[in-house]
Amino acid sequence: MDFGLVVQTNPPASKVVELAQRAEEAGFTHFWTFDSCVLWEEPFVIYSQILGATKRIKVGTMVTNPLTRDWTVTASLFATLNEMFGPRTVCGIGRGDSAVRVTGGGPASLSTLSECMTVIKELAEGRGVSLHDTQVKIPWVDEGELEIWMGAYGPKALELAGRKADGLILQLADPFVVGWAADAALESLRAAGRQAKDFTVCVAAPAYVGNDLAHQRDQVRWFGGMVGNHVADIVERYGSDSNMVPQALTDYIKGRKGYDYSHHGKAGNPDTEFVPDEIIDRFCLLGPIENHRQRLIELKELGVGQFALYLMHDDPDGTIEAYGKEIIGKLDA
Repeated sequence: MDFGLVVQTNPPASKVVELAQRAEEAGFTHFWTFDSCVLWEEPFVIYSQILGATKRIKVGTMVTNPLTRDWTVTASLFATLNEMFGPRTVCGIGRGDSAVRVTGGGPASLSTLSECMTVIKELAEGRGVSLHDTQVKIPWVDEGELEIWMGAYGPKALELAGRKADGLILQLADPFVVGWAADAALESLRAAGRQAKDFTVCVAAPAYVGNDLAHQRDQVRWFGGMVGNHVADIVERYGSDSNMVPQALTDYIKGRKGYDYSHHGKAGNPDTEFVPDEIIDRFCLLGPIENHRQRLIELKELGVGQFALYLMHDDPDGTIEAYGKEIIGKLDA
């Protein structure tokens, strides 16, 4: 299993670069950032600095979307980084949440996302596409390489991810929900004649190593609120009692009253008081290191190829150190 870190690009950007360097030294293979141009600094500018300051670690968006950048711009950004530093980027993409909602918009449709993924991948890998009834090709890209991993929760999104993406990003670490979602995506993948070995399931969730469980829960309760934004969209589409979506995913948002994106992804988010401890324990990895090891082994057995740690709590350094010393490369020990 690979391991990644997920961070926000808060200023100063130099601190984000230093964190990526520490991540590489600790054995992490991927360094992911939010992509929300109003709330945080521009990630692609920072990626260039990270890739120049490291040797192996890959960078990627968790996640970008089809709406805040022209698709050709997104393709060119990834292709440029790969030309400069080798194939060390991954395009994580979804329908859009904070990046579009803070400016009064809403998520893209799945059909738009599907078309966007095609355009970005084809252009970034050096092939031509038809865009706005015009043939478009980036002339300086020759045999490029770009994996596209799609964030998804609902049945139709999981079907699209399995049919079209190179990986699935699932933002929670509940083994039951992960198993359900991974099975749905892989069923679609096989129906499309694709091979599971070419598809990565990435679970992304907060991890906090320590013994004060009550404090840890309060520090990462924001995550249940963030996931709740996507779950609310699913409930709106499928209903709260649909047999198409497990109630283990949908039931907990019944007390949700709204969401202020000025607190997005931050410890102490006041809009997440509705999230119960039981959800935090299911969705996140908390407690002593052995708790993390047991959950990660369970996720690995479900076919998860990468666990990406959200570090938005008050002890990111301690968690990085613990994972570097006790987890990475040692799950089979």
